[in-house]
Amino acid sequence: MLSRSAVVKLKAILIVDLIIVAAAAGAYFYLLNEGTITGASKPATFILTDLTVTPPEAYVGEAILVSVNVTNIGDVEGNTTINLEVNNALRESTNLTLPGLKSSEIVEFTVIENNPGNFSVKIGDLESFFILKEAPPETSKIVLSNLKMDPYETWPNYPVTVTVLATNPSAETDRLFIKVSVNDVIVNSTTIVLDAKASQTISFNVTASTEGKHTVKVNSLKGSFIVVKEGYHTLTINRSGGGSKSVPFTLNGEQLQTPYQAVLPEGQYSISMPSPFDVGTGVLAFDTWSDGVGSPSRTFTLNSRTILVATYQLISGYASCPSLYIWNGTGYTYVTDVSNSGWLGYIGYITSNGTIVFKDGNPYDYVKLDRNILTTKNGYFDMTLSQQWDELYYLDQAYLLVVDHPIGTDAYMSMTSYLSDGSTGKVYTVSSNNILSPISATNEKGQNVLAQLLTQDGIFTPGINGYDSVWNNITLNQLTLNLGNLKGASEIKLVVTGMVDWGLAEPYYDWIDSFIAAAKQGILVDGTEITPAPYLEVKAANGTWIRVQRDIPLPSDYRSRTYTIDLTGIFPDDVTEYQIRFNNFWNVTYDYIGIDITTQQTVTQQIIKPTSATLSQLWETKSISSGYFTRYGDVTPLLQEADDMFVIGRQGDQVNMQFSTENLTPVAEGMERDYFFVVACWFKDPPGAWGYGFEFTVDPMPFLDMTGFPYTSNESYPYDAAHLAYLQQYNTRYIPPP
Repeated sequence: MLSRSAVVKLKAILIVDLIIVAAAAGAYFYLLNEGTITGASKPATFILTDLTVTPPEAYVGEAILVSVNVTNIGDVEGNTTINLEVNNALRESTNLTLPGLKSSEIVEFTVIENNPGNFSVKIGDLESFFILKEAPPETSKIVLSNLKMDPYETWPNYPVTVTVLATNPSAETDRLFIKVSVNDVIVNSTTIVLDAKASQTISFNVTASTEGKHTVKVNSLKGSFIVVKEGYHTLTINRSGGGSKSVPFTLNGEQLQTPYQAVLPEGQYSISMPSPFDVGTGVLAFDTWSDGVGSPSRTFTLNSRTILVATYQLISGYASCPSLYIWNGTGYTYVTDVSNSGWLGYIGYITSNGTIVFKDGNPYDYVKLDRNILTTKNGYFDMTLSQQWDELYYLDQAYLLVVDHPIGTDAYMSMTSYLSDGSTGKVYTVSSNNILSPISATNEKGQNVLAQLLTQDGIFTPGINGYDSVWNNITLNQLTLNLGNLKGASEIKLVVTGMVDWGLAEPYYDWIDSFIAAAKQGILVDGTEITPAPYLEVKAANGTWIRVQRDIPLPSDYRSRTYTIDLTGIFPDDVTEYQIRFNNFWNVTYDYIGIDITTQQTVTQQIIKPTSATLSQLWETKSISSGYFTRYGDVTPLLQEADDMFVIGRQGDQVNMQFSTENLTPVAEGMERDYFFVVACWFKDPPGAWGYGFEFTVDPMPFLDMTGFPYTSNESYPYDAAHLAYLQQYNTRYIPPP
């Protein structure tokens, strides 16, 4: 048993020990806190809190913001992956790195859905939801226009800036919900508010990861951009002026021809164009490149999408109009220039006091397409109208006319005349192998030209232009045909291949001035025709020529066309020789004329309207045309009907159209199929280059019911509510006067 003194000593020792232990512990925790002594650290541990979904209820296409707070409660830095699930499917992931000691960060996701419904949201163990409803019909008066993509060509995953101009034409503040989609997938949305009469440019960034063309929609506006291999760019070489015939050129020593397009590596290139160059119907001389370089041989750096257009001037001969190209399976094939009859400024007559009266006009054209060349592309026929010549055009309608006719027959159109009431052409069937030839053919000089008409060989009859005469004694371009004795034929149709040579523009103005001078001298008869319309005569049994009321068309220029003229019922009953005479003011030349006396066969016709149509700029022009042109982008609604709501373009513009074959019926047994491109298009030439009576401006605009162009103050373009809305929505691309 311990003594009292021993117990006291033991307590003292224990107290000292406790003091030592306490002091040591205090020192330890102090040093630990100061970082001098380190213990075992807690690893990075992440907790998720405050899951929010904003807004919880919205319309389809509106952006939903999902956010969550992420906290690292461990002692050290760490990283984690935050997964967003929508309707139990992984939608998006993001990696996050956070330091320890309860550091936090808000992680956000944007969700856009294309369909209505209830949508669950899950991040980790946190769950929420949002509801999407169909948007109500848009009542906003805000108009979107001028959709642009910059750059138009990019590389995979590089951003493209999409801009659109929003305009509020109303007298009150308005709002508009805007959806942006790429390849029909909504990628962005916003709601804008605009004051009365205000405008605002809205921009979005979009990307695409795959090479090829990508469609962008901003509400009802549609455009596109293309993605090419990184380090490459698209090079396009073309030429303008003097029609559309291909022109040979060299690129880095390689022989090529226009139009040319290829995706090439970045770098230096050398190109050389010919000058002069004979296109067959005229001789062209190089003028300048579209970027201002004046030499036909040059070098350039390909460091972005590049379009180089060599502009040529016509130094002799003739050429014209909007040019049609069709997809052939590997590229685009030039077909012809269209809508010669849509030329604005056709002169009807002049009064005795010198007033010129303009008359008629017909925008319709019918182009037979070579079915051996026309090829579908992903279920569509793909065609492009490009404006090569310095003209201003008003494209009103375009469609494909599909004609099935019996095997053993051919199908052709009657085309249209320049001076008409706007009526359209008619499809005629003719025999494939029983075509007769004329017995004789002479021109206005009495020359025998039958040999030129017997085969389609590119050898045309010689002819003259009426403006080479004197004003009061016009010599017309004539072709007199003896068709033989066709008595007993129930139908008589001509199969004609021809084209018109307008000649040069300068003598045309001198010709008009000669009539005006005669009027000032008081020697002009009221109603004198300056450029008489084509007309047809038949020879009576007594040898006199009788003018008949049967339209004969002026064929197109630059490239010949084949068409039919129905002669049934125009000959007197007592004739035994069926003779006719074509009378033209302009130099119409003929390659072939045959006679068909078979009866009209039953045909089946189907119309394919454009599924899509996009207006774009093929190259920049130095044209002086001015006014409010149609903005670039989707113009599909404008081409569905001939309604005076035009795609208005200028030199360097092009309209690409696609026609779906999905609803075409199969060709029936015993039938074969042909295709016709039908277009309604007016065009203006500049003053001094066939334009007369108007300025080279968008206004005034033509319309189907006008009596002539330019029209008098008693007539007007239809400025009703529908046409005013069209002008406001589409024609916003302003080109100021030079």
